[in-house]
Amino acid sequence: MINVKIARLMLDNKETYGLIKDGNVATKDNLTYQTGVPLPLSIMDFLFEGWYDEIKDKISPRSFQDKLEKFRLLHPLPSPSKIICLTFNYPKHAKEQNYVSTKEPVIFMKPRTTLCGTGSEIKCPNFVTQLDYEIELAVIIGKTCKNIDENSANNYIFGYMVFNDVSARDIQMQDKQFTRGKSFDTFAPCGPWITSTEEVTNVDSLQLTTRINGQIRQNSSTKNMFIKVPSIVSKLSKIMTLEKGDIIATGTPEGVALNNPDTPFLKDGDKIDMEIEKLGKIQNTVKFID
Repeated sequence: MINVKIARLMLDNKETYGLIKDGNVATKDNLTYQTGVPLPLSIMDFLFEGWYDEIKDKISPRSFQDKLEKFRLLHPLPSPSKIICLTFNYPKHAKEQNYVSTKEPVIFMKPRTTLCGTGSEIKCPNFVTQLDYEIELAVIIGKTCKNIDENSANNYIFGYMVFNDVSARDIQMQDKQFTRGKSFDTFAPCGPWITSTEEVTNVDSLQLTTRINGQIRQNSSTKNMFIKVPSIVSKLSKIMTLEKGDIIATGTPEGVALNNPDTPFLKDGDKIDMEIEKLGKIQNTVKFID
């Protein structure tokens, strides 16, 4: 079975997971019924403990019995141990921020409470005055690894998704570091699902597009990354153990609001569409809260 996406789903206040193909869904229960394999309750176990590999060649079109419209898409990974984010990994973005890209990754971490799915509101406190967006390719680690070389890095990647590194720039600039301004709840919309590495053979040439209220703000390609995906994974594994389900956000291209006087920061009610070729689109609305 090819061209399937793996999604975490909500229906009637009950969480499940499943596969998506051509707008149709094969839920966990349908997959168990069709394949005879008793799948686990947890999507983390399904993805990273061998269950997906066991059933992927047994899936039949009969499994896809539900329409996607019935479900709400949740952020795909409920409990990653780490969310690692790269900065200035696209030279044009680094230049617009008066920096240069470096051969070693400059990183920060986001807490998992920042995660939210497509269709969710980005809830920003009213005291934030400069809310910004960043489209990023997110890499999902599939096998725990440490000190791996670049040539073997792809063996440890499960798949990819779209990631928005939402940023409170006024706080970021005040603190002169990244963590607080990027760590508010809901400041990491991602998804809409996971696309496995089997479906993406050209991760170094995927188109990335951000639209705010329909207007294109970012329009680039992963070919413009300074440090490429295998090198990112290898370099990070020499700093820390990468664990199954870890998310690595690989940096954003040019076009953010910060240091671009003609580009406004986000305001209440703004609609953000972010799309990466082959990976899908996430759509979120900004809501300022007390």
